[in-house]
Amino acid sequence: MVLELYLDLLSQPCRAIYIFAKKNGIPVQMHTVELRKGEHLSDAFAQVNPMKKVPAMKDNDFTLSESVAILLYLTHKFKVPDHWYPQDLQARARVDEYLAWQHTALRRSCLRALWHKVMFPVFLGEQVPSETLAATLAELDVNLRVLEDKFLQDKAFLVGSHISLADLVAITELMHPVGGGCPVFEGHPKLAAWYHRVEAAVGKDLFCEAHEVILKVKDSPPANPILKQKIMPGVLAMIQ
Repeated sequence: MVLELYLDLLSQPCRAIYIFAKKNGIPVQMHTVELRKGEHLSDAFAQVNPMKKVPAMKDNDFTLSESVAILLYLTHKFKVPDHWYPQDLQARARVDEYLAWQHTALRRSCLRALWHKVMFPVFLGEQVPSETLAATLAELDVNLRVLEDKFLQDKAFLVGSHISLADLVAITELMHPVGGGCPVFEGHPKLAAWYHRVEAAVGKDLFCEAHEVILKVKDSPPANPILKQKIMPGVLAMIQ
């Protein structure tokens, strides 16, 4: 049986997996789990991922959650170019270093920026205090500077001269606040140039395809009261 992926391209880690699988010609069957409809909370999806989160993967009777674990599984199972997750010990360690850092740093900042700027007021009908939004955007800028100064430095990509999993995970995170209307690359010229290199390495058509949903997120219809009540605890836990 073909490997199955359960994704919603509203989700930044889902976008990373989608791009990686498509770019490398990995034969997969895609299933869309619509987060804004609460489909991830269904009993049917819980059979795939009891944690009721996307992304999720099913390979025959083997199931896997967590985006980094899925990306590494695909890297090991299929013959993909070495630059994605290099065999060189130190280059691989740099990829691992970024993947470990981003979970509680850039990912948190990007999630909070999107939800505080767009998803709370537009999708959930909840206004966010201006001081809360300002603090969120200040935190995002701190992490953008770490990304630029510590990880990217003067290199073409985060780990050297070729794109890696680190770049793919990073750029899909940054497109969250971009979709929310945040001027992410203003004042960060190195990141702006890196963005264009990553887009070119992935392929502009694939990049745009993967990010079509997030770039239209400001047009999300409001959640109905029942769905809002159902998803609110998970949203609050996610952006803490």
